[in-house]
Amino acid sequence: MKILVTNDDGINAEGIETLARCAQKFGEVIVIAPQEQCSAMSHHITLRDKMTIRRHDFAVPGVKAYAFAGTPADCVRASFLGLFKDGEKPDLVLSGVNKGANCGFDIQYSATVGAAMEALLYEVPAICFSQNYFHDALECHEDVMHEHIEEVLRELIAKPLEKGLAWNVNFPSCTLNEYKGILYDRFPAQRAFWDDHYVVEEGMDTDTEKEVALKTVPVEKAEEGSDMQAVIEGYISIGTIRNTVLR
Repeated sequence: MKILVTNDDGINAEGIETLARCAQKFGEVIVIAPQEQCSAMSHHITLRDKMTIRRHDFAVPGVKAYAFAGTPADCVRASFLGLFKDGEKPDLVLSGVNKGANCGFDIQYSATVGAAMEALLYEVPAICFSQNYFHDALECHEDVMHEHIEEVLRELIAKPLEKGLAWNVNFPSCTLNEYKGILYDRFPAQRAFWDDHYVVEEGMDTDTEKEVALKTVPVEKAEEGSDMQAVIEGYISIGTIRNTVLR
């Protein structure tokens, strides 16, 4: 099996190294990931600018890696529309492990998800992996992700989905002692994970120009059965997400 691994946090992110190392146990892995941070770009693609692709000194032995001057969707799109010849194209696309949950309304903005949605256009299975954290990255516990990502990947590879669907996996930010298990068939919570507010910066409110900043805090509750509720309560959330243009 040929496996393409990408992400939206950039090729130097720890999460993509973890995912590529795990993916090696299931097939031949190649990494093509953005050279820069691309979070919240959704399914954005580059149409008018040229993009460079360069070999990257990747931390996982045996994995060829390339830094691409584009978005996560660009990385996947270019792979299927020119970078790979017929017979070399990936059989599976893995996206992540993202730093931050992709649950609820945040799925709409996620470039981690955008990469998976691009893969589905070529009828290639895709799986998104994300790691929740609260307040700031210093409070992020990745123990559950490191302990269980291989078994989750093995299970989902063996469960092909119908056309237009991708798997969406979110790991909780908790210790192994606090971890409660896996919840399946989680639906996207009907709200965002972060309570966002746009405010005018103090002293920057004039008649002609205002400076607006995003202020945000994480939510603490979500509806029963949702992806967000699962990770808040210490479960791995597994659900599916649909590319709405595919039938």
